Amino acid sequence: MECALVEKSCVPCRGGVPPLEGEALHALHAQLGEGWAIVAEGRLEKVFTFKDFRGALAFTNAVGGLAEAENHHPDLYLAWGKVRVTLWTHKVNGLTENDFILAAKIDTLSC
Repeated sequence: MECALVEKSCVPCRGGVPPLEGEALHALHAQLGEGWAIVAEGRLEKVFTFKDFRGALAFTNAVGGLAEAENHHPDLYLAWGKVRVTLWTHKVNGLTENDFILAAKIDTLSC
């Protein structure tokens, strides 16, 4: 899936802005690939599956490098053959465009 979000970069959040909701939230969600769900009061989450632990670990490390480059860091849960990625912007305790940008970029790592 071609996604304009991949072309953007995360920008530092200074807080004091409300998290996305309503139409703005759903419009960004619609731009993501399959599997991303909005859960738990403003979290974005997806589970990626792999044939073994080594593949899951390599993906986790790639996501870590991407997160450092974007200066936006997800929660990662690594298990045998799967990685769960959870995104939200801590300073607003909800979702911002940064979360969707990083989600779109993470999808490119799993191709």
